[in-house]
Amino acid sequence: MLKNYFKIAFRNLWRHRVFSFINILGLTVGMTACFLIFLYVHFELSYDSFHSKANRIYRVVCDIKTPTEVIKAGGPSWAVGPHITQDFPQVEAAVRTTDDELLVRKGNVKFQELNSLWADSAFFGMFDFKLLKGNPKTVLQEPLSIVFSESAAKKYFGNADPVGQTVLLTGEGFTAKITGVMKDIPENSTVKADMLVSMSTLTRKLNPGLDDQWGNYGNSTYVLLKPGTRPGDLQAQLPAFLERRNGTEMKKINMYPTLFLEPLKDVYLRSTRNGNSTGNINNVYIFSWVAVFILLIACFNFVNLTTARSAERAKEVGIRKVVGAVKGQLTGQFIGESVLLCAISFILTLVSTALLLPSFNHLAGKTISTGIFENLNFVLILFLAAIGIGLLAGVYPALVLSSFKPVTVLKGRFSTGTKGQLLRKALVIAQFTISIALIIATIIVYNQMNYMRRQDLGFNKDQMMVINTNGDPAKDAFRNAVAGLPNIKGVAMASSVPGGGNPAAYSEIENVKGVLQIANLDLYFVDFDYIPQFKIKMIAGRAFSPDFQTDTTQSMILNEAAVKMFGYTSPAQAVGHRFKQWGREGRIIGVMKDFHFRSLQLPIKPLSMRIEPNGCNLVAIKLSTQNLPKTIAAIENKWNALIPARPFSYYFLDEFFDKQYRTEERFGKLFLNFSVLAIIISCLGLLGLASYSTMQRTREIGIRKVLGASVPNIVNLLSREFLKLVAIAILIASPVAWFAMHGWLQDFAYRIEIGWWIFLIAGLIAVLIALATVSFQAIKAAIANPVKSLRVE
Repeated sequence: MLKNYFKIAFRNLWRHRVFSFINILGLTVGMTACFLIFLYVHFELSYDSFHSKANRIYRVVCDIKTPTEVIKAGGPSWAVGPHITQDFPQVEAAVRTTDDELLVRKGNVKFQELNSLWADSAFFGMFDFKLLKGNPKTVLQEPLSIVFSESAAKKYFGNADPVGQTVLLTGEGFTAKITGVMKDIPENSTVKADMLVSMSTLTRKLNPGLDDQWGNYGNSTYVLLKPGTRPGDLQAQLPAFLERRNGTEMKKINMYPTLFLEPLKDVYLRSTRNGNSTGNINNVYIFSWVAVFILLIACFNFVNLTTARSAERAKEVGIRKVVGAVKGQLTGQFIGESVLLCAISFILTLVSTALLLPSFNHLAGKTISTGIFENLNFVLILFLAAIGIGLLAGVYPALVLSSFKPVTVLKGRFSTGTKGQLLRKALVIAQFTISIALIIATIIVYNQMNYMRRQDLGFNKDQMMVINTNGDPAKDAFRNAVAGLPNIKGVAMASSVPGGGNPAAYSEIENVKGVLQIANLDLYFVDFDYIPQFKIKMIAGRAFSPDFQTDTTQSMILNEAAVKMFGYTSPAQAVGHRFKQWGREGRIIGVMKDFHFRSLQLPIKPLSMRIEPNGCNLVAIKLSTQNLPKTIAAIENKWNALIPARPFSYYFLDEFFDKQYRTEERFGKLFLNFSVLAIIISCLGLLGLASYSTMQRTREIGIRKVLGASVPNIVNLLSREFLKLVAIAILIASPVAWFAMHGWLQDFAYRIEIGWWIFLIAGLIAVLIALATVSFQAIKAAIANPVKSLRVE
C-alpha cells in the first residue's frame, strides 16, 4: 500500500507540473532564506559562548558621575583589576586588556600590528583561546613577553618555531621574547587580537604604578567568579570597595564611579559602552521574525494552492471512497504527498544554501559558516522542519479533501464552498501583509541610511589622506616634506580625526556663574592648520593662530555642545572664560560650530581643542584629484626616506568615517534581499492562484468574449478580486510597519520622519507587483480563442 501511495503521489505531482513547480519553488526559496537567517542568528547569538567558563565571566563596566554628566565607560580604573581579587575571595581571577597598535620588527620584516592587545597573565586561564605552543600559566607573566596568533607568527617566522625568538617592539625598539603561539581567535569573539603583549610590560616597565591608579581609565577588566557566586551579591559590595580604596580621591576630584558586572555573553549584542558592541540584538530579533514570516508565506502558498485544487481532485476522492477507501487512508495519502513535496524542497534547499553561502557570508561581512555540513545538527533541524512543515501545512488540505461526500461529488454537484474561498483570501491577505510590511521597512531603512550620508557633517572629509606616525620623532620633518610636494593642497596634524577615537579629558571650565565646573570633555590636540583645512566653522571668537604665542600653551576652543553644557545661552558668552585641563590653564578663545566627529547614530558630544604638538601623531593631507597615484607614490617615498623603521600605511577619511555605518549598511542589504524573497514567494502563490482561477473560469471567459467583452474587460474581471485583497493587506501592514520601524529608528540620534508617502509608494509597489502577476495569466486567457475555451470540459 505504501508503494501505491508513492506512485499516486508522484503521478499527481507530475500531472500538475506547474502547480507542483510553484509549490516546490516557493517552499525551497522560503526554507533557503529561513536556513540562511537561522545560520546568521545562531552565529550572532554564539559570541563568546565557546568559552567553557563563559557563564562565570563578567566584564566590569563603570558609570562615572561628575557634576555635569554621567559617563558610561567600558571599563573601570586600572587599579580595580589587581585589587578586586585581593578584596573578594569569590573572584577567582581578574584580567585587564587594552587595545593598541604596536610596531613589530624582525630584521627587514616590519608591521604595524593594528590588532594588538595588552593582557594580564591570567588571560589564558580565564578564556579558552587555544595555545598551540607555550604554557598558558606563564606565557604572559614576564615583561616584554609576546604571544602571536598562528597567522601573525607566519608573517615574521614563516614555518619556523617562533617560541624563544625575539622581535623589536614599538618605536623604541624594546627586545621582546615570543613565549607562545595561539590559534587564530574565532570570528565570534568580542576579545580579538593577532598579538598579545604581557600587561607587566606596561605596569612594571613602561608605566610603573599603573596598578594603583584609581583615576586613570582606559582598559577592559574581566572577572572570573568562583562557582556558586551570585554576581548580584558581588556587585552590591562594589560601592563599599571603591569607597574603601578610593574614597578620598573621589571626593577630591568630584568624580564618583559606580561599578557594574556585565555578563560576557551580553557584551557583543547588548552592550554599547565605548563602541565595544558591534552587534545589535534588535537586528537579531528583526531577522528572526523575517525568517518566520518568510516561512509562513511559503506555508500559506502550499495551503492555498492545495485547497484551490480540491475541486479538481473531488472525483478522485469520490471514486476511492466508493471502492472502499476510508477517511484515514485518504488523509494519510494527501499528507504523504505534502511531506514528499517538502522532502524534495529540503534537498533543493541544501543545494541552494550551499551555492548561496559564500555570497551570504560576503553580504553579512563575516564568515557565519564555512559550509552547510559544518554542523550536522543544523541539517537535521532543517530536515525536521521540512517534515514538520509538510505535516502541518498538509493537515488542513488533507482533511478538506478526505471529507468530500462521494454521492454529491459523483453526481457533479460538488462546490468548494465559501469556507475554502475565505481561507484562501485570508492567506493571500496574510502573505501580502507581510510582504508590504517588509517593503515599507526596506524603504525606511534605505532612507535612513541615505539621510545619514547626505547630512551636513560640519567638516570636509573629501580627498583627505590620513597617516598615523605613531609618535615617530621624524613626524614633523615628514609633515614639512609632504607639504612641499606637488598636488598637495594642505597638511595638518592632530591627535584625532572625525570617526576615530579620542580621549576624554578631566577638565574644569568656568561656567556662566563664574565657577570652575568639572567635566570630562572629548579632546582633540591639533595644529594651526587643522580647523581651516577641515573647514570647521567658527561661530564666536577666533581660531588658533601662530600670531598669538599663548595659543600653544594657554588657549582652548570649545564646540556648541560644550558651551551649552556650562550654561551659556550664546557662544560669544563663553569666549574669554577660564579653563584647566591636563596641567594646562588658560582662556577660551573661540567657539566652533558643532560637527559630527562621531557617527550620526550618536548625539554630538561636548568637544575641546588645544594646540599640543607633542600629542599630534596623525598627518592629514588634503590631496588634489589630479594624478592621484603619482602623488601617493611621492608621499610614500618621503615616508621611506624619513621614517624607514615603520611600514607606510594610510587611509582616506571619507572611507574611514563611513565605516561607522557598515553594520547598518549590511543590515539594510540583508533586509532588502530577504524582502525581495518574501515578495517573490508571495507572487508565486498569487501566480498559482491566478492560474487556477483562470482555468476554472475558462468557459465563462469564452462566453464573455463571444458576447463582445474586450481584453481589458477580461483582465479587469480576473484582476479585480485579487487587487481588493492586496488593498486590505496594505491597510493592515501600514500601521504594523510604522510601529516596528518607529522603534528601530529610536537607535539613531539623527533620524528621518516616517512620511505618509512611504506607505503610498509601498502600496503602489505591491499593487503593481500583484497586477503584473495576475495580469500575466489574465491576458493569456483573454487573448485565447473563445472556440477552444467553449470546448473545455
